[in-house]
Amino acid sequence: MKTATPAMARAINDRLALDLLLEHGPLTAPQLRELTGLSRPTVSDLIERLKQGGLIEVTGESGEDRRGPNARVYGIVAGRAHVAGVDVRRGAIHVTVADITGTPVGSITLPHEGDLGARIAEAVALAAGGRALETVAMGAPGLVDPRTGELVSENFVPGWHPGLLEEVRRRLGVTAVLENEVNLAAVAELRIGAAKGREDFVLLWLDDGIGAAVVLGGRLRRGTSGGAGEVGLLRMGDLTFCELVDAPAAEGVERDELAGRIAQGAFALVTILDPGLVVLGGVTGRAGGQELAALVAERVAELSPAPTEVRATTVSGNAILQGAVLTALDLARDRVFG
Repeated sequence: MKTATPAMARAINDRLALDLLLEHGPLTAPQLRELTGLSRPTVSDLIERLKQGGLIEVTGESGEDRRGPNARVYGIVAGRAHVAGVDVRRGAIHVTVADITGTPVGSITLPHEGDLGARIAEAVALAAGGRALETVAMGAPGLVDPRTGELVSENFVPGWHPGLLEEVRRRLGVTAVLENEVNLAAVAELRIGAAKGREDFVLLWLDDGIGAAVVLGGRLRRGTSGGAGEVGLLRMGDLTFCELVDAPAAEGVERDELAGRIAQGAFALVTILDPGLVVLGGVTGRAGGQELAALVAERVAELSPAPTEVRATTVSGNAILQGAVLTALDLARDRVFG
């Protein structure tokens, strides 16, 4: 076993402090000592390093209500880096730009028009408002090869073409990654939604298009080709699962009947993966809420002996876009914070 060098130990301590500042917000040196368990000199040294590196700054003072000198409060320099999340849908391009703390600072939605690569770059630039970007994470329908990061299946997005990701990288001059849109929605559910605190779950995406994302051990499982979770292709009699439960098919269907249909697809996932939790996302999952989720749970329990909880999404707004921002932040923080 290798012993950590002093430089490595400093880097680990610095990242620990930065992650705590992201989680808790601005903290004093005594609070950092308490949370990290590090000594007073070690915390003092890391504060100076992080200040000199332009990563943290004094944001105020605490202790005004007690005798003695006030303690300085330190926070992340929010403008140290910015990222963009992009949701490329069949009808429009949605972009949110956030600072390194995750606070949104700009957003825009543009309809498809002309060259798609140019349009994505335009939307990102407009949302950024002149801010330099560290990382861009894009979500789109279709299978994304985990090895190359490129789309390997038709996604029916107007103007999508091979090499689009590289074109976006070139136009923006920043690191850009591509992920399946349901996988990004699952990232949002895992970090800020219905699956927060769970290591294993499946997100069943019920929208204008059907899919699923698999999270096991707290990590996305994409499969060899990126096709893990493509439950919309399952045949159920003369129709596919997608044809039975996508948003257009769900309109006007009685809730009990819809729950039974959804349970068929959920049962297939539960039988193979036994995730313990299925989250219903997309427009149908959101609209059905916990009432629909409870009905689906009942139907799944009738089909499977594996205890399975079913929850409705709790991510507010665009889950794909929020997952894209979170993914971009993870990449940017690793580069900026070390």
